Amino acid sequence: MVSAIQEQRDIILDTIKSITRGDWKVLVIDESSKKIIDNVVKEDDILNENIANIERIEEKREMNPDMDAIYILSPQPHIVDCLMADFERRRYRKTFLVWTALLDPQMRRRIDTSRQAKEQLAGFETLSIDYFPRESHLITFRDPWSFPILYHPACNNLVRDHMQILAQKITGICVSLGEYPKVRYYRPRNPTHEASVLCGHLARFVQEELDAYAQWNQNFPPPTSRPPGVLVITDRSMDLVAPVIHEFTYQAMAHDLLAIKETDKVYYKTVVNEGGADQQEKEMEIGEKDKIWVENRHRHMKDTIEKLMSDFQKFIDENPHFTNSEQDATSLNAIKDMLAGLPQFQELKEAYSLHLNMAQECMNIFQHHKLPDIASVEQSLATGLDEDFRKPKNLADQIVRLLDDESIGPSDRLRLIMLYIIFRDGIIMEDIQRLLAHASLPPQDAEVLTNLELLGAHTTKLLKDLKRTNQSLFPAKTAPTAQSEEYALSRFEPMLKLMLEDIAKGALDQTTFPYVKPPLDNSEELAAQSQASLRSAKPTWAKNRTSTVENRQRIIVYMAGGATYSESRACYEISQSRSRDVFLATSHMLTPAFYVRQVSDLSKDRRRLDLPMDRPKPKAPAHLFERNEPRPVPPPAGQGPARMGMGLSQSKLNPGVGFPKGGPLPKSPGAPSPPGKSPSYNPSPYNPNPYATPQPVPPTAGVAALSMGSNGTNGDGSGSKGKLEKKSKYAKDDGVEKKKRGFFGSKK
Repeated sequence: MVSAIQEQRDIILDTIKSITRGDWKVLVIDESSKKIIDNVVKEDDILNENIANIERIEEKREMNPDMDAIYILSPQPHIVDCLMADFERRRYRKTFLVWTALLDPQMRRRIDTSRQAKEQLAGFETLSIDYFPRESHLITFRDPWSFPILYHPACNNLVRDHMQILAQKITGICVSLGEYPKVRYYRPRNPTHEASVLCGHLARFVQEELDAYAQWNQNFPPPTSRPPGVLVITDRSMDLVAPVIHEFTYQAMAHDLLAIKETDKVYYKTVVNEGGADQQEKEMEIGEKDKIWVENRHRHMKDTIEKLMSDFQKFIDENPHFTNSEQDATSLNAIKDMLAGLPQFQELKEAYSLHLNMAQECMNIFQHHKLPDIASVEQSLATGLDEDFRKPKNLADQIVRLLDDESIGPSDRLRLIMLYIIFRDGIIMEDIQRLLAHASLPPQDAEVLTNLELLGAHTTKLLKDLKRTNQSLFPAKTAPTAQSEEYALSRFEPMLKLMLEDIAKGALDQTTFPYVKPPLDNSEELAAQSQASLRSAKPTWAKNRTSTVENRQRIIVYMAGGATYSESRACYEISQSRSRDVFLATSHMLTPAFYVRQVSDLSKDRRRLDLPMDRPKPKAPAHLFERNEPRPVPPPAGQGPARMGMGLSQSKLNPGVGFPKGGPLPKSPGAPSPPGKSPSYNPSPYNPNPYATPQPVPPTAGVAALSMGSNGTNGDGSGSKGKLEKKSKYAKDDGVEKKKRGFFGSKK
């Protein structure tokens, strides 16, 4: 099965391999590109590709004028400053530049017009890898600030530029997966919130980026026998229930209830070797390498515990000489006792200890905080039906009883009130205050509830208002799906899952989910249903056993504003049940507590949000510009500049390597080449500068309106706007920005 992690890993390693070609080189990275690389590639795998050393561009480094360098950099102004300092110092012999994302044209011009860069540059490439695969089918941008930028009223002036960045990242995912998908988006019915146009605008931005990429890269998309892919742009307003409701599948429940630490990786602190002399508390990583986690994360907690116990029993049966035959592995505590007596299997012990402890802690919280009682009411509120699939009765009384219960925590009470207001499609303000009083919550929590309006909910109404009918996005399922009491607390299905089911059936409503470019006929829906290919170059009799997996249609969903673990699980479930490959991409993952906090922040002063764009801009370290480092050895009189640290000019040493003094400016490679292919590097060692385009070419739609001396623009970025009136974030050369309306229509 295709994996976003493996795809990005291959792109990075193939790019390095295509440049080194068996010759030793230095790899130079920055803080941001290091995070992208570390997320999918081990350092040893990079060093095995003829990389002599890995260095950080912001840190102090030795001069190395006898070695070529590959730079994999993020396109940030201060990183370009660091790069230009390296060029000026001639820190390395020749330089191969690889960018993780599109470079600002002004920064590109700065490199193109530099004499030192001209003399040292041997290659220039843009990869589309500015994203973080977290699981095989889950991708994030690690950008929780996307939520306030998109929904906070005071951030309206940031939305356009932010959407441009999002569009380029989403396009990068499509390019990495080799997909040129049909783009659809969520268009809310009867919207009342300002951000209701968010998905439509973002979808058009992405469509322009994809079209421009295909225009400048003739080999994109690569030939394939898969049906055409689909990209759906949706946002948090499509489903306000999923981030709040209690989930009882292992991954979602653990992230909701346990103190899981998330940095660049995910950790949980647990006790290993419990009861032994070497007992210790240890932070254990939870990720794709943990087979127990990957196998169980989407199971219901009841099934997870049964599977852990049966797997452990199987291990005991296979290794009877390591265990006490009188012990019985039928309870979590018994298994933990037996684990303490298995010193020979330390790694296995720690893995089982981790998940048994996590599962047990989840179940302790489940019982002590009355989650079964809360969940029963939550499911009725979320589905509009009780456990017998009838209209629920006396919900208000049940909620008040739960709010008065001291064993239920404040956060669970607030979540219950949020679900009740969404279920009722708004209540009068006095009732909100009464519910908060019953829950013993502070009056300021009313702001969390009213802030839901910014995401499209109706939270308050007047007594005289007519009763509104809260029309569901998808018809409610009336047939019982829960066969037992445990699963009855998991009746709710995220809107994302229902949407994906309709896509797989070719039945997704085109009014609520229109195409950016409507298809001329329904052949794509028919192809999706039959899994037949419109792009197939291989006859059906030539297909092998693996063709079924290879030919699966790919569906990419971008959830703006953050996604939940239940939505991630839904993508895997549809992938399996409908023979598709469904990828979920989002700015960041939401837990219920983090979502409530982010909604709360929507009424805070913007200055208290600590947005990255409101912080001081990072600067290149001063040491890069100091002159106390040894300079390269000057050449003997009459010879050109020493570029290889041996007193010889490159042009004399090897006529064809580098540029002689006064030589040609490196030409633009044009648009970013499809990742992993590295076609811009000519196999000939005597032609490391294969740029042949006479003028720099605008690489994506985001900069197509900007002049670099072509396309009839004026050279100052003042070309005409595209049909969507998408203003380039780079078109501010004259330093004057006109006062304009906010992105969602409000005046700024």
